Amino acid sequence: MAVYSEDDDDVAFMEAPTPAFGPAFLPCQGSGPTPGPTPAPEPSKAQDGTTEGSLQPEDCAPRCAIRCSKTHHPKPCLFFCNKCCAKCLCVPPGTYGNKEVCPCYNNWKTKRGGPKCP
Repeated sequence: MAVYSEDDDDVAFMEAPTPAFGPAFLPCQGSGPTPGPTPAPEPSKAQDGTTEGSLQPEDCAPRCAIRCSKTHHPKPCLFFCNKCCAKCLCVPPGTYGNKEVCPCYNNWKTKRGGPKCP
């Protein structure tokens, strides 16, 4: 392979250096961009326990521990969260709110009409 070089208006012809690794390591021409790593699939709501019936009963305690982690009343929160989870098999994500993702959890009310589930 030949390459032209310009030095102070003198044009010289010189040989291009040979790659140290040989032609096997040169990129293929015309092959297009190489695909990147395949992204991991995002967990669906059915897999992450935020839809009604998506949890197993043994998954309730750790989910409720997260749900009740910031409350000033952890014992009643855990009691009612576990009770609601046992019935609905769902715990809303986060420590507060988001009840709309678990209709059973959201709609279960006390005798006075207040929310049963934390």
